[in-house]
Amino acid sequence: MPWNNQGGGSDGGSGGPWGNPPSGGGGGNKGGGNGNSPWGRPSGSGGGGRPPGGPGTPPDLEDIFRKGQDRFKQAMPGGFGGGRGAFVIVIILLCLWALTGFFRVQTDEQGVVMRFGEQVRVTPPGLHYHLPAPIETVERPKVTRVNTLEIGYRSTGSAPRTFASTRTQRAGTYTDVPEESLMLTGDENIIDIDFAVQWRIADPVKFLFNIRRPAETVQRVAESAMREVIGRTDLQPALTEARTEIEVETREIIQSLLEEYEAGVEITTVQLQDVKAPAAVIDAFDDVQRARADRERKRNVAEAYANDIIPRARGNAERVLQEAQAYREQAVARANGDAQRFSQIYSAYREAKDVTLRRLYLETLEEVLGNANKIIIENGAGGAAGGSGVVPYLPLDQLTRGSNQSRNGN
Repeated sequence: MPWNNQGGGSDGGSGGPWGNPPSGGGGGNKGGGNGNSPWGRPSGSGGGGRPPGGPGTPPDLEDIFRKGQDRFKQAMPGGFGGGRGAFVIVIILLCLWALTGFFRVQTDEQGVVMRFGEQVRVTPPGLHYHLPAPIETVERPKVTRVNTLEIGYRSTGSAPRTFASTRTQRAGTYTDVPEESLMLTGDENIIDIDFAVQWRIADPVKFLFNIRRPAETVQRVAESAMREVIGRTDLQPALTEARTEIEVETREIIQSLLEEYEAGVEITTVQLQDVKAPAAVIDAFDDVQRARADRERKRNVAEAYANDIIPRARGNAERVLQEAQAYREQAVARANGDAQRFSQIYSAYREAKDVTLRRLYLETLEEVLGNANKIIIENGAGGAAGGSGVVPYLPLDQLTRGSNQSRNGN
């Protein structure tokens, strides 16, 4: 080898590894008569040069190589030219190459070992070994980390946007991406939706080999799924009570599509961040919302009045019906009783006509004269037969009235 040839080159000089004289006196191919080093400066004490390693001078590279060569020769008596030295060097290089096969998988990772680009095994967290490159290589995707995709907006601060920011926060925390957020609803209105998708790696082998750009694929699938769901939902429910249903349905569609692609990705959550009308029509939309709120309020007042007056009217109607029913039953019962009484009187009349007539006469007089003022005149006491012209008068009504008053006074 060139480093082992210390006896001089073809020009008879005593050169170093590059055929240069180690000191300033000799001549060679590069040194000439001035004793220069390969970089054109004096290499020894001759020729007026400074000695290597002197004060204020950096060490000479040739001197460093020469010292290293001497030490290696002492360790390997055969020198570089011997077969043993070459074999030892090869063994050392092979050992160093073999040591490059050790690798460590962190707790949030899984190692996917590939042999000439083909997947051969998956390793758990810990220290492992694979055949050194280029025979085997390893990829270590983070399988426990939850990744977040922002669709319809991009966070501008250090922390991602959390939930339902208002328009006053828009300038400072995030920026809109209208080409992603503007969507058409089922009733042909335009809505502005910002949402976030959180996903993680479920199968590292599918994740690495079945899709080329995983994050972009998840984003496109999520945007398509959200447009499909919003296309079946009217504007008003999407703004109010249908948010949870939209999130659940969108997540199911995204997961189904990714499973068809065998992407090895699991969707953990889909979260609506902001759902609103587009900024160009927000004022008109607010007016419509206020009008709808007024309509709803008036409808509630009318329903409350109806709920109050209708049961009351139904109660009154039921009461009138019950009173009429009672009067009918009473009238029918009275008529039946009168008919029964007349039937009994008629039966008695047929058996004793004189007695029945006399009793009916007396009952009729009792009923007629019971509430009338009465004057009783005795026959023959002062009439035409007696001839005195004085009629005895007994005021029964006043006597009755006086007795009643005295009784009430007591």
